[in-house]
Amino acid sequence: MRRMYRISVALALLAGLGACATLGTAPVVPGQSEAEVIARLGQPTHIYADGASRLLEYMHGPMGQATEMARIGPDGKLVTYEQVLTMRSFAKITVGAADKNTVLRTIGAPSETRYYAASRLEEWSYPFKDNGVWDSLMAVYFDQTGIVRKLQNGPDPRYQLGAFD
Repeated sequence: MRRMYRISVALALLAGLGACATLGTAPVVPGQSEAEVIARLGQPTHIYADGASRLLEYMHGPMGQATEMARIGPDGKLVTYEQVLTMRSFAKITVGAADKNTVLRTIGAPSETRYYAASRLEEWSYPFKDNGVWDSLMAVYFDQTGIVRKLQNGPDPRYQLGAFD
């Protein structure tokens, strides 16, 4: 019985070490073909043209708080793979100049959309982890021509005390 316990503990430790070895490693690396990226990550949630490049979106929402973009260059090889729901990415969206296509190529598809008739603005919502810690929600507002008129960041109301009661 004691021998069986030792074997079980040893197997559990080995399994744990194997899991640790994969933590922090990139699921894909620059230079891989688009087919290799899709084989590794699965079918993208959306695909966007971006000049001569293609963006493969991997959205993990609506509660996932992450969207990764794989940029495939004109040669069909992975150029970059990054999480785009970050303050750095949101800062790339220029109020008064960016349109819906720019937003899609910058931060991907929204988790939710709403239309506010009184202000005639359409809201796209993006839950994310601000600084990797805070459950936040970025809202991007478009006018009727599809131009960004406002960005608004705040706590994600779904995580407020009692929101899931």
